[in-house]
Amino acid sequence: MTEVIDLRRAEDPRDVVHRVCHALADGQLVVLPTETQYTIVGSALNSQAVEKLSKVRQGQAIDLVLRSADESRDYWVNPPAVIQKLSRRCWPGPVVLSMESAAVGGLFAQLPTSTRDLWHDSAVRFRIPAAPIWNEIQRLTPAPLVSLSDRVESDSPPHSPAQCSQVFGDTAALLVDDGACRYGENTTVVHASSNSSWSVQVPGIVSARNVGRLASEVYLFVCTGNTCRSPMAEALFRHMLAERLQCPADELMDYGYLVVSAGLAASIGAPASPEGIELLKDQGIDLREHESQPLTEQLLVQADHIYTMTRHHREAILAERPDLHDRVRLLNSSGSDVSDPIGGGPEVYRACLAEIQQELQSILDQLPSRAKPA
Repeated sequence: MTEVIDLRRAEDPRDVVHRVCHALADGQLVVLPTETQYTIVGSALNSQAVEKLSKVRQGQAIDLVLRSADESRDYWVNPPAVIQKLSRRCWPGPVVLSMESAAVGGLFAQLPTSTRDLWHDSAVRFRIPAAPIWNEIQRLTPAPLVSLSDRVESDSPPHSPAQCSQVFGDTAALLVDDGACRYGENTTVVHASSNSSWSVQVPGIVSARNVGRLASEVYLFVCTGNTCRSPMAEALFRHMLAERLQCPADELMDYGYLVVSAGLAASIGAPASPEGIELLKDQGIDLREHESQPLTEQLLVQADHIYTMTRHHREAILAERPDLHDRVRLLNSSGSDVSDPIGGGPEVYRACLAEIQQELQSILDQLPSRAKPA
């Protein structure tokens, strides 16, 4: 009989986590809450657990549950670019990412054959739930977990502990009760092909439109205070890109593009420089609503293309995040700095804007044509 442990009433939640880890290490199955449904889980390294999970799956897909988006890179070889974007932007959260076995390797190839055979005739699915207990459990377990996917063709999916006995019976050794799941909808399953085309296989909490936006190419322009150079670059690039795509600037995300800016030493909420506002006004661009923001770890992680105004800006970023070497480059393709025009008067600003515009046109010329998604 499955033992139910109420996480909310536990004197020390760490005791619950330790009991779950011991059960998983012993080859037992455990029922855990996610943000969408309760699911049954086993250790990916334990053949006994994998065999038990195979017997209760009843046609359901299996997800390989990893610790983090960073760890997922160890299980992929040449994954579709859209998978890398979505893993950075959706995890942890209610999105399963699916890809063909040809894109999977690394540590995945070292999992037991019985585990890899769970996907022998289908795409491999990866997930990182957002429910906090998963992070605590996986911090103490030496391997990924395997779990049943959400039940999507069911009149009573297990959104609460009371429904779990109907679905899982007494298969699991433990059930961790953390109340009703946060969402009443399914996890969204996104499948990506080798050419980075993607489709929503199972509709869920994250809509297809939002998946498209999350799969956008993110352009980040960086200067010092985010009041002069980078805001002008951001607003001008957004304007030029919208003109090329023949769409309103506020619809760029629907075409797969997001343009932002930040500063290495920026305060929060400062306006753009008056000179920059006036210059861009002459080109039909309104910069009056700009508010400065500091460059954050989150912005760096999400950005696909990071353009700095000077070599110092680039070096400062790479000193903290050398892994972003391929994504951080100088805006000026010749390797020169775009000098700060602050305090230089209208002519200095005009020359700075002309330099920025020339470099933005070069970036624009290299972009592939992209139609608005259906």
